Amino acid sequence: MKGKLVILSAPSGSGKSTLIRYLLDKGLPLEFSISATSRPARGNEQNGVEYYFLTPEAFKEKIKENQFLEYEEVYPNRFYGTLKSEVENKLAMGKNVILDVDVAGGLNIKELYKDQALLVFICPPSIEELQKRLERRGTDSPEVIHDRISKAAYELSLAGKYDVVIINDDLEKAKKETVLTINKYITQV
Repeated sequence: MKGKLVILSAPSGSGKSTLIRYLLDKGLPLEFSISATSRPARGNEQNGVEYYFLTPEAFKEKIKENQFLEYEEVYPNRFYGTLKSEVENKLAMGKNVILDVDVAGGLNIKELYKDQALLVFICPPSIEELQKRLERRGTDSPEVIHDRISKAAYELSLAGKYDVVIINDDLEKAKKETVLTINKYITQV
């Protein structure tokens, strides 16, 4: 039996990565799909663990060869994408795959997989709260935060196209709701 896809998308700072880590730690039958990027590794990041780190040239070659389910050039020569092989190999083994992708990428993957994919949008309580979260992180410059907030407004406009929207105004509540939603989806026949 083929596995199913669970796609989580959210504006940066909405808690998506925290929720994915929680789901994986909780022991749900999910395999994380590692994305590819052309950005350099940060800190202790390892190739094949956090990302597949590719040169911009290698990334562009894979685009030409149609090896991505979705990809985005976030900044010039700064790509992120989901390799088809990363997902297809796991699905073929009957594993359920969880993806952490941007909103447009999630919609593109849903178009390809239809009912075999569940789109979950993690929504911040408000744009103002999202900005506070990004500022508290202390990892981005004010310019980057401004760009992320601008992009978030666009991403929030697409939330209605997702199968499920979970508002992360209380992390414990969001964790429970996400587990229930995904468990129900992956256990239905």
